[in-house]
Amino acid sequence: MASRKRSFPPDSSLSAPGKRAPGPGAPQTDYAGWGAEETCRYLRAEGLGEWEDAFREHRITGVGLRYLADADLEKMGLKFLGDRLRVLHSLRTLWQIEVEPSKVFNDPIHGHMEMHPLLIRIIDTPQFQRLRHIKQLGGAYFVFPGASHNRFEHSLGVGHLAGQLVRALDQRQPELHITRRDVLCVQIAGLCHDLGHGPFSHMFDGKFIPKARPGFTWKHEDASVKMFDHLVADNDLQPVMKEHGLVLPEDLDFIKEQIAGPMDPKDMKKLEWPYRGRPKDKSFLYEIVSNKRNGIDVDKWDYFARDCYHLGIKNNFDYGRCLMFAKVCEVDGQKHICTRDKEVGNLYDMFHTRNCLHRRAYQHKVAKIVETMITEAFLKADGHILFEGSKGKMFSLSTAIDDMEAYTKVTDNVFEQILNSSSAALKDSREILKNVVCRRLYKCLGHTQADQHENVPQVINLDYGMKEKNPINSVRFYSKDDPSKAVQIRKNQVSKLLPEQFAEQLIRVYCKKLDSRSLEAAKKNFVQWCMDENFSKPQDGDIIAPELTPLKPSRQEDDDNNKKEVNPVGKARIQLFER
Repeated sequence: MASRKRSFPPDSSLSAPGKRAPGPGAPQTDYAGWGAEETCRYLRAEGLGEWEDAFREHRITGVGLRYLADADLEKMGLKFLGDRLRVLHSLRTLWQIEVEPSKVFNDPIHGHMEMHPLLIRIIDTPQFQRLRHIKQLGGAYFVFPGASHNRFEHSLGVGHLAGQLVRALDQRQPELHITRRDVLCVQIAGLCHDLGHGPFSHMFDGKFIPKARPGFTWKHEDASVKMFDHLVADNDLQPVMKEHGLVLPEDLDFIKEQIAGPMDPKDMKKLEWPYRGRPKDKSFLYEIVSNKRNGIDVDKWDYFARDCYHLGIKNNFDYGRCLMFAKVCEVDGQKHICTRDKEVGNLYDMFHTRNCLHRRAYQHKVAKIVETMITEAFLKADGHILFEGSKGKMFSLSTAIDDMEAYTKVTDNVFEQILNSSSAALKDSREILKNVVCRRLYKCLGHTQADQHENVPQVINLDYGMKEKNPINSVRFYSKDDPSKAVQIRKNQVSKLLPEQFAEQLIRVYCKKLDSRSLEAAKKNFVQWCMDENFSKPQDGDIIAPELTPLKPSRQEDDDNNKKEVNPVGKARIQLFER
């Protein structure tokens, strides 16, 4: 547990008035104690640095901020009304923060997480509270008893880490001109990035929707953006956001772009800089919540630590070191988050942890069987369970994603709704879910591997997050001797023990019939199919075929190179099922 909480001190540099002005979510300071220099530093952090000379000349300190009026600013040389309003608005926001204290969540992973008042307003909405009822790991809870955590606590953790990282960059590099608006928008994006998940998380968008609506392209990130818009409108949060210093619609665009990319995907190809929320000189802010460049982001940092904790799997990756050594450097004309060269091994550990979690938990054969059965039950129930949406219109389980008011009501509770129903129309669905509850599950015949990627059902893709590519090749590092220069570190410069390939496919086959005769026939057919396709020998199945199909010559030769002294029956079994 202690290793999970080692991280960069979240707000130590921001809580002292003599160092930095407070950022959203940071412990609030007594600005009445600021001197002229601290006041000017606050102006720079707010993007108002052009007026710091005027404040310094008139010796404006923190104690005088509350009493500044429009006429005072005009006398100080701020001739234009717009400039004076910007300063006054920033100061009112500072007082508002003082009046509304932050709230604290006690989290088993990150300890005490302090949340800005605006974040609390977002958390205390039906759209966000819905995440309490969506399992983070879907069907894995039926295999790992501790995996009962939900998207709610994960989202809180990502919002917390997003604030830690952006404030660490601000403290380390004041020249980046990270404003309080930037910090708050990044935290909101982290908090809301998973609003669009459906029942049992990735089962819904990865299995159910593709089968329920073939040819319809839908991702939970797109739904997160729509749900965020619905959350803001339904709870009338725009005035509250303005009170806390956000500029609309610019900051709303920035928040949504961090979640799902550019507002118009076509801009990615047409424009050099496709984002509307922030200019190119703040490109690094788009790498904090969801890093499209190399996959290193606070979303992964939280779910690695949180999932390992609840699964009972050791986590060897320490995100605290990434926080400590994160630095923005210029790469190919854009500013990117880089890390120290000595941390390259820690990043390989991060992606190795991701691969291990997929192998041991996310792609666990029983968890996938459970999700397959739940998906079938949902497909049979689709159309028989309705949710009321906007203007009283009714939506099915698969069409609720078209209306956020209806989708707000769609959670894991659909499982119990079907299981406890007495409707004749839901009989088939109910029987499938009863089998899940009573552990009458489909049997896994095993998995095989192809030399090349195949497009067949039940393919399990295992990689380091960027398919066949090594994600570390997209990371840039800086050295202690030259911290301003970003360099690339190749795999052969790190270790000879690192993977040669970064992706593979497992083809997994299940059998719905549970009687021994059907299972025996299915296993034989699976083995024969693997031989015909020249795939690897099936392994990790729930059953073993009583008759062994002879191996192809190429495989026999491969096995002869690895012979062991065993009895003939054992030798035959090893030849077929071990590799």
